[in-house]
Amino acid sequence: MPTMRPHRSTPIVAVAADVKDIDIYRWHAVSETYLRAVVNGAGALPLILPALDESADFDTLLDRVDGVLLPGSRSNVHPLRYGAPESDRTLPHDPRRDAVTLPLIKATLERGVPLFAICRGMQELNVAFGGTLVAEVQEVPGRMDHRAPQSDDNDMRFAIRQDVIVEPGGVLAGILGAGTVRVNSLHRQAVDKLGAGLKAEAHAPDGTVEAMSVIGAKNFALGVQWHPEYWVANDQPSRALFAAFGKAIRDYSEGRLPAAAE
Repeated sequence: MPTMRPHRSTPIVAVAADVKDIDIYRWHAVSETYLRAVVNGAGALPLILPALDESADFDTLLDRVDGVLLPGSRSNVHPLRYGAPESDRTLPHDPRRDAVTLPLIKATLERGVPLFAICRGMQELNVAFGGTLVAEVQEVPGRMDHRAPQSDDNDMRFAIRQDVIVEPGGVLAGILGAGTVRVNSLHRQAVDKLGAGLKAEAHAPDGTVEAMSVIGAKNFALGVQWHPEYWVANDQPSRALFAAFGKAIRDYSEGRLPAAAE
């Protein structure tokens, strides 16, 4: 039987923070774009989760939140986390974030708390399941250049410019439909070997994994390599992804299980 939870009018989503050294202080920070997407796209209250690995109490956290969002970041998962040699090619790293998010993924899934992983978050999801990453996907023969264009204009950097092919019959197809969807995927690092227990939900035309789900998950557990948070206000696929996450967290908050888990 699921644990009884107090009813809240607005569900709460924990959003994993990066660690950044700015102006001689160490900050635990999340881009406002993700926070506003939680509010406006999922109808929830974002709660920034600091990367204080020495004091991470996941049981207490998951008792109090209704969803977990792993946002994108300029940093990459440290290669030692997936058995690759340490390399400057994967810089910048954020080992304190790694130390929180990787065990948090497992704890979240064990509880059945809805999980949405975006960009770096999807890479973390893959690594948490034993998968590996490639540092510079554009250098792999036959692969596209998935990096953002050089610009100080974020609307240009995050422009919707790439197709992904959504696999039929999966979690993502249930939200966006199967077939081609145009997205704003921008990244250097990419999935190499898919983790055991994960299912590829979408691919780029060059075969790069662009979305994944957790096989047999108790609740919403989806990762996408692109950035639906940026255009959630006016792009239908972006809006649909956050709406699906929002429905899952509201159902969880109100004690309702997904049909497959009942």
